Amino acid sequence: MSPAAPLPTDDATHWVLTLSCPDRPGIVHAVAGLLAEHGGNITESQQFGDPLSGLFFMRVQVTASVARPVLEAALEALTREFDLTWSLDISGRPVRTLVMGSTAAHCLNDLAFRQRSESLPIELVAVVSNHTVLEPLAEFYGIPFHHVPVTAATKADAEARLLALVEELDVELVVLARYMQILSDDLCRALSGRVINIHHSFLPSFKGARPYAQAHDRGVKLIGATAHYVTGDLDEGPIIEQDVERVDHSRAVEDLVALGQDVERRALARAVRWHAEHRVLLDGHRTIVFR
Repeated sequence: MSPAAPLPTDDATHWVLTLSCPDRPGIVHAVAGLLAEHGGNITESQQFGDPLSGLFFMRVQVTASVARPVLEAALEALTREFDLTWSLDISGRPVRTLVMGSTAAHCLNDLAFRQRSESLPIELVAVVSNHTVLEPLAEFYGIPFHHVPVTAATKADAEARLLALVEELDVELVVLARYMQILSDDLCRALSGRVINIHHSFLPSFKGARPYAQAHDRGVKLIGATAHYVTGDLDEGPIIEQDVERVDHSRAVEDLVALGQDVERRALARAVRWHAEHRVLLDGHRTIVFR
């Protein structure tokens, strides 16, 4: 009989493991067994088998004293058996985040405030804007500000500068906090799965410009906001979170805009938190969100 794995000590690391693979029997047993063999104590586990895609998704938080290379080597062995796609990170580690905005300040302010007051697990390493309106706000929170003007003639250069900043600052997540520019297909591919946008509309309705005016014209009774991953298809990326607010016929467009800003803040903050906590897994053009 092999000796029992040692129990986690006080200096054990809190890991978060996410994985996906073709669905088949034995996956949970194999993952739990691997973690137990390396002294892991599972503190949270969620899984989902998608009958549409035939894929299995899992998120596990585990406390273990094992060294990271040892745990990664064991997961690689499991990868060959189950065709896993997986990621391993330290639970709660702040994700290095770059925020892009134009002139609206409410989403940037909300993220910076939540990082400071609610332990939102991100580290805001830069604010990039095609205007200078947000510079005082970035300075207030001590976030480096980069003014990158964008015109039709300079768009390629502006995106090259953004990619250089992403590389230089080791950025893991880019958040479009009401950034009123469309990213090119090349940039979307380069940052695939790493860019979250907040769209001030309840997608797939009212895409593009002035969605609140579109909604008002249709006499909607609910307004909403959608946080989604960015792809080359405008406002078509996998949806992470949506939120709504009830309205009636007495509301003017300006009222919808004001109410909508609260909805945008809430939806974006939840999407960023879930992404940073590794609770969002991509399933084709959809997401699996383990809340």
